[in-house]
Amino acid sequence: MPVPTEGSAPDSLRRHLEYLRDLRGRESKGRRPPRLAEVKDWQAKRLAQTYADLAASTRYAKATAFFLGDLYGAKDFSGRDEAMLRIYPLLVRTLPRGAVETAALAIEVDALSESLDRRVAGVVEPGPVGEESYARAYRQAGTRAERLRQIELIDDVGRRLDVLVGKPMVYATLKLMRAPARLAGMQELQSFLERGFEAFRHMGGAKEFLETISGREKAILNRLFSGHPSPFSG
Repeated sequence: MPVPTEGSAPDSLRRHLEYLRDLRGRESKGRRPPRLAEVKDWQAKRLAQTYADLAASTRYAKATAFFLGDLYGAKDFSGRDEAMLRIYPLLVRTLPRGAVETAALAIEVDALSESLDRRVAGVVEPGPVGEESYARAYRQAGTRAERLRQIELIDDVGRRLDVLVGKPMVYATLKLMRAPARLAGMQELQSFLERGFEAFRHMGGAKEFLETISGREKAILNRLFSGHPSPFSG
């Protein structure tokens, strides 16, 4: 099932939420790749190792936790996505436009990542997942263009959050949304946006942080598709 890629922010948000619902619905009928959790766990450990220096930085620790936990990580977002789909019309009417656009990109990241993860899990060879076996499955399961799109989407989410953080009225509006969000079942989306805002406000400028993540992931991507023997540690 191809991941949708076009449309306005509200339309994109809805279509990617529907894609994720359909994907998870198929898996509830026994079509979930049996090694998906193992693949996600290996990826989470790899990311923690790759960005251990940023996680240890006073300036970047919160932003690193947000990226690894909310954008790149193994966290289960099904509850957030289902709630967002239920109250989608209210969501696009009440949240600031910039927040809707950022949320739409974040959900697109989730949809693409879930699709790629499932393909990796479906082809990874028997035995414990390691750097070599993961790299072979990675190359077999996805194209360079798809992986580059994943990196660029995450960078775009970060840049949009950095812009939104510089608009005091947007953050004030977001805080005022806490009670209505709770009543409307939007707590998980509200929490996601607030974590992102807080992380980027604390960082005080995201340029270096985003360039570091994008640069490292693109270097890993190039090593993976060139057949480097140690693409993640080389």
